[in-house]
Amino acid sequence: MEAAKKQSVTNQLLAVKAASGKTYSQLATETGLTNVYVAQLLRRQAQLKPDTVPKLKKALPALTDGLIDDMMSPPWRSYDPNLIQEPTIYRLNEAVMHFGESIKEIINEDFGDGIMSAIDFYCSVDKIKGADGNNRVVVTLDGKYLSHSEQRTENMVSRLNLKGSTSE
Repeated sequence: MEAAKKQSVTNQLLAVKAASGKTYSQLATETGLTNVYVAQLLRRQAQLKPDTVPKLKKALPALTDGLIDDMMSPPWRSYDPNLIQEPTIYRLNEAVMHFGESIKEIINEDFGDGIMSAIDFYCSVDKIKGADGNNRVVVTLDGKYLSHSEQRTENMVSRLNLKGSTSE
């Protein structure tokens, strides 16, 4: 999907949401999705799955069949590099950069040599009251652990297939 079409579809989807008067958290409750995933769907950063269509149409009745079709196509997952200038996004990036090395070390201590998947991944944003009574933002990053593999040639299927083939 070219950038202009993606932006056009995204604008239409966000207009439907705005007209509904519902928050992402309300839509999440109605659809059984996380609030961040609902936002990803409406920003064309995630693909709408067939089983979710009836729930989303019920939550947002103004969604047209054309918009649903667009949402069901694989999205162009991208971001505008200028987004880092937006204060909330800057602070999220800053938090990851500041705490990243410590988080990585704890992942390695608790799980071993590996990473957190951003594919098999859940994310949500919640609002709670802190011990001091002030509002606090809770961002949950819930990703599957993926261990790094030892790159042994006997497990490298492509190499094994190359050895077994004959060249002509």
